[in-house]
Amino acid sequence: MTTEVRSLREFKMPDVGEGLTEAEILSWYVKPGDTVTDGQVVCEVETAKAAVELPIPFNGVVEKLHFPEGATVDVGTVIISIAVAGEAGAAAPAAPAAAPAQAPAPAEEAEPERREVLVGYGPRTGTAQRRARRTTTTRVAATTPAPAAAPAPVAAPAPAAPAPVAEVPGGERPLAKPPVRKLAKDLGVDLRAVTPTGRDGVITREDVHAHAAAQAAPAAPAAAVAEVAGTAVAEPAAPQVPVPAAGDVRVPIKGVRKATAQAMVASAFTAPHVTEFVQVDVTRTMKFVRRLKESGELGRDVRVSPLLIVAKALLTAIKRHPGINAQWDEAAQEIVLKGQVNLGIAAATPRGLIVPNIKDAGSRTLAGLAASLGELVETARQGKTSPADMQGGTVTITNVGVFGVDTGTPILNPGEAAILAFGAVRELPWVHKGKVVPRQVTTLALSFDHRLVDGELGSKVLADVAGLLERPKRLITWG
Repeated sequence: MTTEVRSLREFKMPDVGEGLTEAEILSWYVKPGDTVTDGQVVCEVETAKAAVELPIPFNGVVEKLHFPEGATVDVGTVIISIAVAGEAGAAAPAAPAAAPAQAPAPAEEAEPERREVLVGYGPRTGTAQRRARRTTTTRVAATTPAPAAAPAPVAAPAPAAPAPVAEVPGGERPLAKPPVRKLAKDLGVDLRAVTPTGRDGVITREDVHAHAAAQAAPAAPAAAVAEVAGTAVAEPAAPQVPVPAAGDVRVPIKGVRKATAQAMVASAFTAPHVTEFVQVDVTRTMKFVRRLKESGELGRDVRVSPLLIVAKALLTAIKRHPGINAQWDEAAQEIVLKGQVNLGIAAATPRGLIVPNIKDAGSRTLAGLAASLGELVETARQGKTSPADMQGGTVTITNVGVFGVDTGTPILNPGEAAILAFGAVRELPWVHKGKVVPRQVTTLALSFDHRLVDGELGSKVLADVAGLLERPKRLITWG
């Protein structure tokens, strides 16, 4: 009778971005004792840029999870240990006997470890064995890991018993994209109990919200709005913040919020900001947008919005005044005039603020710009915006109007010379052709780095954007 020999293999936190140094463990999909196969997803992690599922690169049995959910782990740190089978044992009578000269290999000499791959870029076989569903109370505690002696609000019993879990046939792991899994985690929803309506049985955000609403207590939290390039998407109001019965609550600063805070502090205390404002009659632009929508001339599936025209107006103004498309190089003591405009769109997502940009946006036609904006929105919605998409921006637009805000004093995206805030479009009394009549009006605010953009240059750019929005036909003659 032979004894099965096992050696421990260690799986380390990979660099899932471009030079990122840490990631937060959002969810474990396995527990000690579970069997895993090469390519099986074992956990979901969040970096400062996006959420990513990690597949295990070998077969075996989970020996230990080194960190709990909610822990922030440095890249290169071991996060899970797997017991890998060596010599076949008596439990597998059909397996052939091992060669006499073959000896069990030590951990460091086991099968060569291949490079970790992200989901969709490597093999994925087998199915994950999910841990038992936890209650909503446990989900709250998972946001900020606490010792055994947890505060009373966290340890309080759930107000209602959780609904029975509907197991997925065959024990398969429910199909859902990382942002949807994160949403389910925040709402305390077990994806195995959700009925999918997406294509090929994929669970959508709407499915998760519908399931949560069906089981929600009478006092449900108010809904917040996440805005991506002018598109509002209903999201739970700050689900990552546990609400105690009394007293303060501390939430770790990490992920996208941490990266955003560092970038904004660096920008605010490095570049001397100047902000200028102008009110604009955009009645003709709004009519132009309606005509484009009705005609479909930009494409059947292309989304047309006022933001599209604002973006095209800013790009046209930059073409007329290219000096604003520049960067301050402190080390070289030079002003770098950029050869192309990479237009950033500030996007408020459930994970925090991100600013993906459209590469060489200045060379695109109106139809091409519309298509690129649509792709940017969809990618951000799905949480698939890559670090490369958020690098190299030269100027940014932030659409605060979608929240009903008139204007603001936006902070520059680090390394950029200007950022334009587009406010809410409101019907206001306006002097038009010598008479006071109701017109559609918005307020634009342009912040710029006064080290390299003088007041004259900034004012000309802002005035040009306003002029183009007042009379959008100028996009043809000025372009």
